[in-house]
Amino acid sequence: MKELINYLADPIRSFPITCVLYFLMMKYYKVVGTKKFAWIAGTLFFITAGMFAMDPNFWLIITWPDNIPISILILSVGFLTWFTLYKCAENDKRIEAGECPIEALPENREKVWAWPNLVYTELFAIIAGTAFLIAWGILFDAPLEEPANPTWAPNPAKAPWYFLGLQEMLVYFDPWMAGVVLPGLILVGLIAIPYIDTNPKGNGYYTFTERKMAVSMFMFGWLVLWLYLIIVGTFLRGPNWTFYGPFEFWDFHKVVAEYNVNLSEFFWVFGLKQALPGNLIIRELPGIILTILYMGIPVALTFNSLNAIFQSIGESKNKFLNITMIAPAFKCLAGIPAFIEKTGYIRYYIYVYLAVIMAMLPVKMVLRWLFSLKYIIALPEWELNL
Repeated sequence: MKELINYLADPIRSFPITCVLYFLMMKYYKVVGTKKFAWIAGTLFFITAGMFAMDPNFWLIITWPDNIPISILILSVGFLTWFTLYKCAENDKRIEAGECPIEALPENREKVWAWPNLVYTELFAIIAGTAFLIAWGILFDAPLEEPANPTWAPNPAKAPWYFLGLQEMLVYFDPWMAGVVLPGLILVGLIAIPYIDTNPKGNGYYTFTERKMAVSMFMFGWLVLWLYLIIVGTFLRGPNWTFYGPFEFWDFHKVVAEYNVNLSEFFWVFGLKQALPGNLIIRELPGIILTILYMGIPVALTFNSLNAIFQSIGESKNKFLNITMIAPAFKCLAGIPAFIEKTGYIRYYIYVYLAVIMAMLPVKMVLRWLFSLKYIIALPEWELNL
């Protein structure tokens, strides 16, 4: 069982599993968002975690002073995600029945004064937080080390937990992309959300049915593309930033044979069986063309002919298409003209380009795992690698 879990925990397998579980969670959120499901899932989780904790390697990882807060945060995120789906399921059932959301009921619309109601609540929260931190400081030693020594670096050298997602992205992207461009676009995207998605539904109450696109996109970026990377960087990356299973001993002498190949090498050397061209543009022309085609997806999706094809596939009665979730995806794409008419071309292009750039991360991760692809465009001469 331990060997199987270590095998499945490898990112090349755990990432697709995470994506499938996320899709199932959002598709059957009314089942997930029930107290019965919470009790069953919580019981199974703690039983499984207790069994895992009996393994010395697993116990050593989760009780590492730096990792304990992250474990608590992960449990908190799991509970709050369920609580959100629980509230969404309750409200969506009421909306389907023609009733108002729970938050709109007269007894829930009563206004209270910030003083003393809110201030008292905040005061007790501050006291409880302070008491927790004092107890934390007494029970666990702070992982303080010697002053910074430029001649020695810890192995593995890990960033603080809130930067571990960025550090994991460095495995798949050039530093300027993983450390500057993508984080910057994340901030821009978060700032732009209220201006792009002006749908008034869902303001002040929980709902998923009325805000499927907004909730799904945000939750995918948060849970799958960010929290997953933090978990991998925290618990599954050991010495030399090598992957280790949760029950695997962190052996500093472990060596993994890996090689990185650029797209230009795949095309010219492996495909055409010839040396790389001397001209930089010609050498990276396959990657440049592929990038232009990828970034042209938002424009291509506006063609009526494509949307007609998407509509026909989305309405297909083929069981295979429906089982593999292909038909629902194309049905969603077929709704793009209505989406453009509602939002306008400017907001449409901003929204879709942010989604396309966000999708670059899972696409690049999968290409790296399957084909050891390092860069699609490799121009170190210009300090431009993608």
